[in-house]
Amino acid sequence: MHNYQDAQLLDQSPDEPWQAPSARRRLSSHPLYLQVRNVIAQRITSGEWKPRMTIPSESELAREFNVSVGTMRKALDVAVSDRLLTRRQGRGTFVNDHSSTEHAARYSNIRNPEDSHVRGEVTIVSIIETSVNETEVIRLRMRPKERVHRIRRVWASQGKPYMLEDLAMPARLFPGLVSPEDASLHIAPLAQKVGLLLGRHDERISIDKAAPDIADVLKTDTGTPLLRLDRIVYSLQDVPVEWRLAQCLLEDRYYFAQYR
Repeated sequence: MHNYQDAQLLDQSPDEPWQAPSARRRLSSHPLYLQVRNVIAQRITSGEWKPRMTIPSESELAREFNVSVGTMRKALDVAVSDRLLTRRQGRGTFVNDHSSTEHAARYSNIRNPEDSHVRGEVTIVSIIETSVNETEVIRLRMRPKERVHRIRRVWASQGKPYMLEDLAMPARLFPGLVSPEDASLHIAPLAQKVGLLLGRHDERISIDKAAPDIADVLKTDTGTPLLRLDRIVYSLQDVPVEWRLAQCLLEDRYYFAQYR
């Protein structure tokens, strides 16, 4: 048995071990396969199932959880859909490594003419921890006086800046985020580092004109058209974990969105 540590995931006491409904009173209104998926997610966030490791087979997990193979298969299907796991024909099911380029690229949509993700060099302009402002309270669903990390950074390609990003992240979700190394990471590997599993992200895309200070950072003319990307990334439990406002000088680049 494995102690379950996050009551929000399974609607049960954090110290109560997993038991199938046949062995316990039903503790959640969620379907059984989603309860199993949630325990799978907890094993990943706790580090019990590490990135790239092969997990036990469906039948082995079904026996361990005392559920049918069909229920376990459905739970694993959802975990695959949530990008927690990857199935490889003839090789098994693996825990995804969200620090890999493949998975981090899900949140990086700027591409070059060769249809490759732009992997630029990042410069950290500032990192501060401070109280939330009114906009952050709304966008990150936080309470007044809670703390956030604010990061400003500039991305460059071949020495030429192309994107200015302003990020805000709840400090309680990213404790100890003070180093330039951490602040330079994309959200996927950073979330994995602190044990967060990411879910959906919403992005508002618009066109803006470079204000004088932005134009100075991006080394372009005032009034140059910029792509404005206003994005919120959520955890698997639909909790906002990052708000990013980016202003991007496209030139020979473009924004690519994939829905699946």
